[in-house]
Amino acid sequence: MPTPELQLSGIHHLTAVSANIRENKRFYTQDLGMRLVKRSVNQDDTSAYHLFYSDKVGTPGMDLTFFDWSVGRERRGSHSVTCTALRVRDEASLRYWQGRFQELGIQHAEITERGGRLTLDFEDPEGQRLALVVDGGAGDPPVPWERSPVPAEYQVRGLGPITITIPTLANTDKVLQQVMHLRPVREYPDPTSPAHTVHVYEMGAGGPHAELHVAVRPDMSPVQSGAGGVHHVAFRTPNEQEYHAWNEHLSHFGLHSSGEVDRYYFRSLYFREPNGVLFEIATDGPGFGVDEDMATLGEKTILPPRFESRRAQILAGLKPVD
Repeated sequence: MPTPELQLSGIHHLTAVSANIRENKRFYTQDLGMRLVKRSVNQDDTSAYHLFYSDKVGTPGMDLTFFDWSVGRERRGSHSVTCTALRVRDEASLRYWQGRFQELGIQHAEITERGGRLTLDFEDPEGQRLALVVDGGAGDPPVPWERSPVPAEYQVRGLGPITITIPTLANTDKVLQQVMHLRPVREYPDPTSPAHTVHVYEMGAGGPHAELHVAVRPDMSPVQSGAGGVHHVAFRTPNEQEYHAWNEHLSHFGLHSSGEVDRYYFRSLYFREPNGVLFEIATDGPGFGVDEDMATLGEKTILPPRFESRRAQILAGLKPVD
């Protein structure tokens, strides 16, 4: 039976692709001032790092993560995640970041209002499309990282709206509303093509940490995946009870999914929406402190228990990241 009371509470994490993981670590920890909270491997491809950047403790909804794959650069297009927003508190924070980007030579646009919020677009060295969005203090409060080069009041507060670009809306809209229980709340012109529309959906209590923006662009060619692109976006469910219910709920609607997957730090459930964008539903816990001291998160390579017997072999296949 479908479970109409199930509600996702926001964005859980976003996972992207890097072909230069050493520079990736430098950029996100030094230039963006985020903490590397977990240095592990891709659990489906242990030849590759999986790095997690977040606040001091890896609060759910704060995690920007990367797979380390030696692939060519993404050719941008539809059927994909096309912008990842990171939240900051206020306009003063955006002004700070604008000056920091200028000083560090980071490619960025001007501060603009988009979809009702002040926004500053920028890119990482591999062309990953990012934006800083003012949240006015909304969302779960982050735990500032005292060793960050960015002052606490200006640090990234977590993930904001995620934008996907698709050619047609109807079937995706049905999944978002009828299956995932997201609510359409507003629209705005696509900033890269104002003749087209971005549709905003919210989940849970709403707010910039709980929005999916859907740009409808029938004029764009399909993406060719690669470095500088996004692998998947994950949505939050609070506990394992609701996670199991989501698995049954998706099955009721005939959506093909991965089935339940234990990622050790959270439980995962993967499926593709009708235009092919990979979604994940992930539990808030147990979290990154389950297997290492919170004071030393990210300082050494940690493997989930099922990989420990192969530690020497796995570590020998990884590139130096420091």
